[in-house]
Amino acid sequence: MSKGNKMPNGTDKMVAKRVAEDLGVSISTVSRAFSPTAVIARETRDRVLARAKELGYQPNPFAQSLITQRSRIAGIIVSDITNPFYPEVLTGMTEALQNEGLNVMLFAGTSARGADDMVPLALRYRPDVIVVMAATISSRAAVEAAEAGTRVIFFNRYVPGIAALSVTCDNVLGGRQVADHLIDLGHRHLAFVAGLLDATTSVERWRGFSERCAERGLPAPLKEDAGVFSHDTGYAAALRLLSLKDRPDAIFCANDILALGALDAMASLGLQVPRDLSVVGFDDISMATWPSYSLTTYRQPVRRMIAATIELTRQIITGDGEPPQSRCIAGHLVERNTTRKRHE
Repeated sequence: MSKGNKMPNGTDKMVAKRVAEDLGVSISTVSRAFSPTAVIARETRDRVLARAKELGYQPNPFAQSLITQRSRIAGIIVSDITNPFYPEVLTGMTEALQNEGLNVMLFAGTSARGADDMVPLALRYRPDVIVVMAATISSRAAVEAAEAGTRVIFFNRYVPGIAALSVTCDNVLGGRQVADHLIDLGHRHLAFVAGLLDATTSVERWRGFSERCAERGLPAPLKEDAGVFSHDTGYAAALRLLSLKDRPDAIFCANDILALGALDAMASLGLQVPRDLSVVGFDDISMATWPSYSLTTYRQPVRRMIAATIELTRQIITGDGEPPQSRCIAGHLVERNTTRKRHE
């Protein structure tokens, strides 16, 4: 149909009625056709969408929410947007949620306003689900969301002590596999650079790493707390470790950005990696592949983690099938140029 046959803007109700009349269906059927999770015959949905497109019609999401009792909003809370891991994840997560017919709202924490402050702000919009990508969030904030009727999915972390959904990488397994890799290369004096002390990602990676070292007969690894996940703190933590009289011959960092800081610290001291010592990160951000770093790291299964998050979101919204369950997904080690066999 030509542009001249399209209905003017500001007449959503009139256009919806026109679509219904043209196809001999109800207005509620027109509304359901725009909801990917609504029960409607495929042929009917296709006819409605085709006719609506001809008329230039898109439903008002707020009006739809009054009918369906669903806002079709997914909130995403991020507290560490400077960590390259999260912008990379956000791109895929946002696209996947939008493909489910959801409107995505991003709430980014700052040094002044943390993730806990973002929860009540997100709840004002009555989202169907909130995906939390913050390093830490209190059980109080998670309970507040539950009391408001919004389900929370923690991505890449969880909150100990509360029954909330989560999608995580198997961080304990990752720590164990990094330990095996370094020990198999002949390293015996290992160290770990931790990020946030109460972040489950850092805690579990350390647990897997240290437990595996003990199982294989090595002394407990050195542990240096960076405090936060950043390049600067990784740099400083590496300098402290390398200033020790009996410095480590291999360092495992709780994430890649810490590891890149550690590599730059070693370069500042004139050390060559991996000739003088090996370094391993965790995440496999795009910077890890840069030739100047070529970082050996443990790759998080981001695509599978996003797919699992979408599956949980779909279950929450539709209420179909078994109750949604948390997911823990294994990643794998990616060996590059910052580790090599140690020669005595």
